[in-house]
Amino acid sequence: MSSIKIECVLPENCRCGESPVWEEASNSLLFVDIPAKRVCRWNSLTKQVQRVTMDAPVSSVALRQSGGYVATIGTKFCALNWEDESVVVLAEVDQDKKNNRFNDGKVDPAGRYFAGTMAEETAPAVLERHQGALYSLFPDHHVKKYFDQVDISNGLDWSLDHKIFYYIDSLSYSVDAFDYDLQTGQISKRRSVYKLEKDEHIPDGMCIDVEGKLWVACYNGGRVIRLDPVTGKRLQTVKLPVEKTTSCCFGGKDYSEMYVTCARDGIDPQGLLKQPEAGGIFKITGLGVKGLAPHPYAG
Repeated sequence: MSSIKIECVLPENCRCGESPVWEEASNSLLFVDIPAKRVCRWNSLTKQVQRVTMDAPVSSVALRQSGGYVATIGTKFCALNWEDESVVVLAEVDQDKKNNRFNDGKVDPAGRYFAGTMAEETAPAVLERHQGALYSLFPDHHVKKYFDQVDISNGLDWSLDHKIFYYIDSLSYSVDAFDYDLQTGQISKRRSVYKLEKDEHIPDGMCIDVEGKLWVACYNGGRVIRLDPVTGKRLQTVKLPVEKTTSCCFGGKDYSEMYVTCARDGIDPQGLLKQPEAGGIFKITGLGVKGLAPHPYAG
């Protein structure tokens, strides 16, 4: 086992950092700070950060095949032109629920942008329950709703053969799987593949590695865990020096580095003295496994 190294590569002080995405073309990490309404891009070569502020909480960002990015802003799927900071609304959801916003999102291997909603929190992980739903934005900009009654729509990814969709509704404390039809974007046969243990706390963002194992960031658990979705066993725990770990992705020139986002909101001043890097962007090397390039939105 190679030696694992964890470093805070960017002391960003995110209130709630989320949705890390590696952009190979610019050697950069994209991520968002949800309550700060910001999309950020950190260049791993120059160490420079560019930040664009939106007019509503921005909860996920993804690459776009035709250039620029897509993002979930408030309850809207949007296209984001990075050069002039302009935003075009592609679709809107949950218009009957004024208190809702999108949360985590990711693009499937066919170029559909999946993202789910939740009620706005009154405190971290405290909110009106069962208000959210899971959606996807197809390349032609039509939206499909999969199911509702979601608490906190969170981590999502697809198996290596694209036949399984993995999904987290955080307050279920479970990582779930669905059969997936890549041609149609249909999901079916929901089941749990892993139940979190008490000290792992709340499952948040998630990604998959080249061996088909899942990595889940544990909010309040200060760790990312590696799971085998076939056996339901935890294979590895990597602890970080911050407790509110929110999401993870692979990046770097060969996708052998893991990037982890985290949050500061909900940590009292005493807690912040103990974890001054809370809200920073962390890089983990030496995991001995690589990840996959993110899929771009095809619309």
